[in-house]
Amino acid sequence: MEEKLSWIVSDAVDYKGSPADRSKTGGWVPAALILGIEVCERLSTMGIAVNLVTYLGGTMHLPSSTSANVVTDFMGTSFLLCLLGGFLADSFLGRYRTIAIFTLVQILGTALLAISTKLPRLRPPPCQPTLPCNQADGFQMGILYLALYLVALGTGGLKSSVSGFGTDQFDDKDKKEKAQMAYFFNRFFFFISVGTLTAVTVLVYVQDQVSRSIAYGTCSVAMLTALLVFLAGTRRYRYKKSTGSPIVQILQVVAASIKKRSLEVPYDVGYLYENGPEGSRIHHTDQFRCLDKAAVVAEGDFVQGGHNSAPNPWKLCSVTRVEEVKMMVRLLPIWATTIIFWTAYAQMITFSVEQASTMERSIGSFQIPAGSLTVFFVVAIMITLAVNDRFIMPLWKKWTGKPGFSSLQRIAIGLALSTLGMLAAAITERKRLSVAASVGRATTTLPVSVFQLIPQFFLVGSGEAFIYTGQLDFFITQSPKGMKTMSTGLFLTTLSLGFFLSSLLVSVVKKATGSAGQQGWLADHINYGRLDWFFGLLTILSLVNFVVYLVCAAWYKPQKPKPTLQMEKIGNGSAMEDKV
Repeated sequence: MEEKLSWIVSDAVDYKGSPADRSKTGGWVPAALILGIEVCERLSTMGIAVNLVTYLGGTMHLPSSTSANVVTDFMGTSFLLCLLGGFLADSFLGRYRTIAIFTLVQILGTALLAISTKLPRLRPPPCQPTLPCNQADGFQMGILYLALYLVALGTGGLKSSVSGFGTDQFDDKDKKEKAQMAYFFNRFFFFISVGTLTAVTVLVYVQDQVSRSIAYGTCSVAMLTALLVFLAGTRRYRYKKSTGSPIVQILQVVAASIKKRSLEVPYDVGYLYENGPEGSRIHHTDQFRCLDKAAVVAEGDFVQGGHNSAPNPWKLCSVTRVEEVKMMVRLLPIWATTIIFWTAYAQMITFSVEQASTMERSIGSFQIPAGSLTVFFVVAIMITLAVNDRFIMPLWKKWTGKPGFSSLQRIAIGLALSTLGMLAAAITERKRLSVAASVGRATTTLPVSVFQLIPQFFLVGSGEAFIYTGQLDFFITQSPKGMKTMSTGLFLTTLSLGFFLSSLLVSVVKKATGSAGQQGWLADHINYGRLDWFFGLLTILSLVNFVVYLVCAAWYKPQKPKPTLQMEKIGNGSAMEDKV
């Protein structure tokens, strides 16, 4: 009997709802089937994003700044919708159904995008030498937006659940499977890089040299194939029951503390409400004491009254629940100061691609697609991670005795590198504009090598290697156990808000620097603007943000409970509950 129980995974079930058998469910094979979805999602989303600006400008005839904002709004929405996907997965659908449903949504989006780029009626006529170009009309842009935001919705649902469902296939209480889970995380990041690398090389080349509709149709077919493979593993997956949405839990604490704002928090915190098992409790801390009022017991807090009655979670929350919310609040300054990195990153897939489209990109008879310059992002990430693993970390361990950079240190390095990247972009753009002024701003291809853009791509790409891993590590390890999904969503919102901030900044600069007869820094064609000053502004903003981040990082310290008598009262049971 004991041997049989050892094969049961305690917190998971199989597809029939029975306790999951370790020998028949989970492990590396089902996790690998899930990874296929992530590869195709990266292929589709990045394949669209990195080369979309050239389609909007060259085919849809949109101004430079408008094209950039369409791309950043698309990417920002993709990551923002991760919160919606996570909420649906945690509260209603579960991760398996969320992945299946949102994969279908993304298939529809890429298929519609393939159709919109194929049919002549869905794009304006080509420009004529003697006539002004006609911009895409409302109907044409409406179909394009519908396709893009279906893809964004699919991406948001998938990214919120794929990594979590993959880790569900491993039991962290089993030593062997816990080691396999670490291997899964390594492969997960590798597969993201493979999908991105394929997108910015093969897919972008097909878009530019063969057909965009074929490229997007290929994405749709790839997603459909990945979905069928994913569904084939249904019997092998482990499914974990949802514990409820962390967003709802946070709202309950906030609502309860607001309702009791007129009450006083007892001096002896042992009188605050606590009902969780001793081993899972988080002890009281003094920071953000206004939230402690949610744990003050008042009349009407219990549903029926009596010793065994349950509390109304919108009126009374346990100390542990309150402390979980405090932990999330403490993350917010670090969260806010990492947004600007993704604003700098956004320029690499918008204005930097436009820069590349005006420069000499030929190697012999082969011409590099402008969007493929983003391959240096992936190369920079791979080189940075390899050098960091093989050289920097061993030296760091030797000098400091620590195994590696902390998550906050990695974030700081990423912010510093992105600031240097924006500075390099400003310097390169100044050189490019000087050449444009000397040979004629209307020149289609300037006699400037596109490889001069490598420093800005490489610096921001190296910064991403540090900041992405640093953010993910920080938000997961410093958040409460029951809110890991929420903290991952919080991390992804920095990407979303970074892209939206880019759109806002472009709009403000466009309006502030433009005047009657003058297009300002961000002209309809970048040869007539001052993109170097825009990059200079981002350099200054990044530098100021870096200083603010250092202050916030110095302020941040994981809160530790004080070893007082009051803590013992909490640990001995629900003291206040006994009084009700």
